[in-house]
This record gives sequence, C-alpha cells and structure tokens, in this order.
Amino acid sequence: MTFVQSIDMARAERIGPHGVVREAFEEALARSAQALQSLRRRHADASLRLLHVPAERGDLAAIGEAAKRLTAGASDLVFLGTGGSSLGAQALVQLADWGVPGLGLLRAGPRAHFMDNLDPLTFGRLLERLPLATTRFVAISKSGGTGETLMQTAAVLAALKAAGLEKRIGEVFLGLSEPAKAGRRNGLRELLAPGQVPFLDHDTGVGGRFSALTNVGLLPAAMLGLDIAAVRAGAAEVLAPVRDGRAAKDVAPAVGAALSVALAAHKPVAVMMAYADRLEKFVKWYVQLWAESLGKDGKGTTPLAALGPVDQHSQLQLFIAGPRDKLFTIVTTDCAGRGPVIPADLASRAGEPDFAGKAIGDLVAAQGRATAETLAKNGCPVRTLHVPRLDERALGALMMHFMLETIIAADLLGVDAFDQPAVEEGKILAKQYLAAN
Repeated sequence: MTFVQSIDMARAERIGPHGVVREAFEEALARSAQALQSLRRRHADASLRLLHVPAERGDLAAIGEAAKRLTAGASDLVFLGTGGSSLGAQALVQLADWGVPGLGLLRAGPRAHFMDNLDPLTFGRLLERLPLATTRFVAISKSGGTGETLMQTAAVLAALKAAGLEKRIGEVFLGLSEPAKAGRRNGLRELLAPGQVPFLDHDTGVGGRFSALTNVGLLPAAMLGLDIAAVRAGAAEVLAPVRDGRAAKDVAPAVGAALSVALAAHKPVAVMMAYADRLEKFVKWYVQLWAESLGKDGKGTTPLAALGPVDQHSQLQLFIAGPRDKLFTIVTTDCAGRGPVIPADLASRAGEPDFAGKAIGDLVAAQGRATAETLAKNGCPVRTLHVPRLDERALGALMMHFMLETIIAADLLGVDAFDQPAVEEGKILAKQYLAAN
C-alpha cells in the first residue's frame, strides 16, 4: 500500500473524552456504507466521471505531446488559472522540486510560475521581466469564464503583441477549457481563437477542485517531467476497494470520513500537518477540496494547513494548549536516515552529542512521531497517515483518498460535494462592481 492510515490516537479509549467514542464512530461508519454503495452505482453507470479517470490511459499521449511541444526551447512556463485549476497541479509538481523552499530556484529545466492569485503588481512585474520569446503560457478555466484567468490571459496577449510576438501566439500558448457549446459563451476560447491557439478539452464531468487527476493537473506534471501514468495508478489503487465492494471498515476514505463527521460537532477544525516540504501544496489543495465541498447549509468543518517541523514553532503551542476544537491529521514519510549526517565533533560543539552520526531525516522522523504522540497525550484526537515512499504513485493515491473521503463526508453531512453556490455569488458580484467602475 502506498500509505497507511491509523485512527488509534483519535479514539476516546486511547486519549480520553476528546476522542471519538466507539458508538459515534461505528454509527458514522455504518452510514458511510450507504455512501460507498452510491459510489459503486455511480461507477457502474458512469454517472460520476471522477471514478473512471484513474483507469484512463487514452488521453496520456495527448498530454505528453502537448507537454513536449510547450517545453521545447522554453526558459519559463507560466500557468494561468486559480483554485482547482491550479492547486492540484502545484501539489503534483512539488515532487519535481518546484516551489520547495531553498531548492525550487535551483531545479533543472524551465522555470515554472503558477499565477493562481490575481495581484496587479505581481503580474505586471512578471510580464515586464519574463523573456517573452522563450516563455510558454497555459491558460486553464473549466467554464472559460473565470474572471482572474481571463484578465491574466488578456494581459499576456497584449504583452506579446507589444513585444512583436503576435504571430507566435499560437506557438507559445495553450488553452484548457470545456469544449465550445452552442448558445453558451466561452470567453477563454474566444479570446485565444484569433491567435489559433490549440486547446485541450477540460473534462466536462469533473469540477475544478476534483480535476487534479485529469489533464488539468497532469499537463503541468508532465511538463515538469513527472510520471503521470503512475499518478493515475496510485489513484486506481485507492479506488479499487470502493469499486470492489469492500466493507466500510476496510475502505480508508470511509474510515476517515466517518471519523471526521463523528467528531464534527465538537471538533469543527480539521488540521492537516505534513512533515515534508513536497507536501506543502498538497495540504493547501486539501484545504480547498474540503472547505469548498463541505461548507454548505451551516455544515462542514474548517480545514487548516500546517507544515512540519516549521509549524511546531508557530502553531503547535495553540494546537496542544489552546481550544480542544480540532481533529489532527499528521502525515509523515520514511525520511529516517536521509539527508546530511552530522559529524560527532560538530554535534559535540553544538552541545547536542546525540546528534552525532544522525541524519537530518532522523530528527524530522522523530519530530513527526513526537508531535502526533504529544497531541494524543494531551487529549487531542490524531489520525496518522504514513507514506513510505513519496512519489507519483503515492501522491495520486493520497489525492484519490481525500477526494473520496470528501465525497463520503458530504453524503454523511447531507450536502452536495460538487457545487459552490457561495463562490459563484461572489464571482457575479465582483463582475458587477467592475462594470460599475
């Protein structure tokens, strides 16, 4: 298995009254069986496209060809898209050292820029400093009407024209959006059509925050050299027990959903703390997935991202000694024995003789274990996820796990995991304000 989940340190029998009591957990787990049955039916009748994505291989060649074309001779790769059109890809490409503190700027290959937040100063300076002749752009919007993405795309087109590169727009750009539909406007396709920009079709049955396993996430991953078939293989591994009709207790996403929902009334905050730099964006992807899918009708829990060990020095004090309103998920990897080894003389000079002969990974592994156990000893419910090998297969598995866990939790809470009415309301109002100015 690509990862191992344990909820032992979240149980009341283990940590006391703040843990989940057996009866509440068993009741939620029993109800999750109905959600699993629904997922199996939707897999069988193909009414939920997400469930068929892990097994697909027919689109990988087109993704690979687009990636090869866009990276050939490129110094920079700029991805335009926000929310679900960006976070999943960012989570994947951290495996290729993108965005890793201190290392990301030293990675080989083209520089990658994910412009997922609209900021006028940032985007303006980016366009001023990019070597436009050797930069490639990918604009992603499922509907083709995302305001931020349209603004960025229009600004890039204007910059390319001003730089005398208008005739090369079809060469340096790629769009990713739903196929054009009669009677429905797609601003992104219309914006890029005069430049004869090629497009990949966004899967019409998979929404943005669930799209990491489609070309939305896999194209950037392929452009940065990752094995995208392995990503899907990991996702298929997690889906298999659901598809095969395993009991809820043997389906990791059902166990996680039951734990979260059973504790939701008393633990309205869901903290995910990962002990690996290459999971920092994954944790942020999880925050959007959980928040936007479950936060409806006064229901849901509030996800909070944390990264270890650094957040031991910023948030752990609150986690341990603050309000008992949190369920913790601690994610660790097999990092023991990895990284530089500390010489005995330097360990002694630092006043830490026990560091002698130990690798940096030994300390990180000890910290991850200690954090989980300290939280539990202080009565805080903790779920642990251990990933023996953090690679494409493992990350695909983790993504599928949390997508399924979110869908099951939504079923238990009685909300629709796939809509976002509050977000849409804000988008409409923002465009009205813009038009009025």
